Amino acid sequence: MLTLDHLTVAYDGTDAVRDASLVVPDGSVVAVLGPSGCGKSTLLRAVAGLEPPTSGTISWDGADLAGVPTHRRRFAMMFQDGQLFGHLTVARNVGYALRLRRTPDAAARVADLLGLVGLDGYADRLPGTLSGGERQRVALARSLAADPRLLLLDEPLSALDAGMRERLAGDLDRILRAAGTTTLVVTHDQEEAFALADRLVVMRDGVIVQQGAIADVWAAPADAATALFLGYARVLDGAAAATVLRAAGLPASSSVAVRRSALTVAEPSVTDGGASGVGAGLVGVVRSTRATPDQVRLVVDVDGVGEVDAVATPGAPTAPGERVALAVEPARLAPIGG
Repeated sequence: MLTLDHLTVAYDGTDAVRDASLVVPDGSVVAVLGPSGCGKSTLLRAVAGLEPPTSGTISWDGADLAGVPTHRRRFAMMFQDGQLFGHLTVARNVGYALRLRRTPDAAARVADLLGLVGLDGYADRLPGTLSGGERQRVALARSLAADPRLLLLDEPLSALDAGMRERLAGDLDRILRAAGTTTLVVTHDQEEAFALADRLVVMRDGVIVQQGAIADVWAAPADAATALFLGYARVLDGAAAATVLRAAGLPASSSVAVRRSALTVAEPSVTDGGASGVGAGLVGVVRSTRATPDQVRLVVDVDGVGEVDAVATPGAPTAPGERVALAVEPARLAPIGG
């Protein structure tokens, strides 16, 4: 189990990570999520022993790692570009550390790992002949080869295109669960974090602002900035928040984070005279629309709320100027504050 206790890491007198405390339980996958420059990669490098802490401790199973060099921590770090040896075959890349350690049955271990990452039959290929996703699988297999007690992943999918990133995220989740390796991954991509991790750590400006189980953090963001970064479309305050929460049948709160799909057009259209009688609870005027293959995305000026995002089924008469009734899905709201 990895434990960080009030860890601070500074560059030239400026704290890149400040007073960070977290636990990565044995066998779990924990994602540190935050925008570029928030300190998450610095935190990872400190855990690896590549950056010295200014204060605080990094420990493994209760043993302080201060003074323990990187190569003796038994951690493996995988970077976003994979850093494969271009002149070595896939098998020799994966088995590089095993050969250095003169590990018995290294060839069998390499074969098992290639099977785990879905690259059976690739042993004799060179990295230059592989796709980006295949190269990342090789890098992952190489990281797992020496049976590390902790795997550190630095933006492992960021170099891939969106489609490949989504597919490989699912595969990576399966691989990590099958390997059972304790993993700490840093990423700026919310979907990547949700796909891979058991627990989420949200960082901003060098500080951990929230951490917990994925579902708990998603359902109750610590503040408006965290909610927006997690992917909520808007945060409503005051009377607007009260109106939406009341329509959803939820208790009042000072603010509420709203997903784009939280508000849906309940009826194709209603007249001004009939709008107030609609049971959906919210009524407004469509200001803009944008069609996608699956739905129509709207901006609606809702009575007593103001402009919010909403969705409708394709073909619904939701042109700008139409007055529409909106249903509210409580599970797609996240109250913030009391």
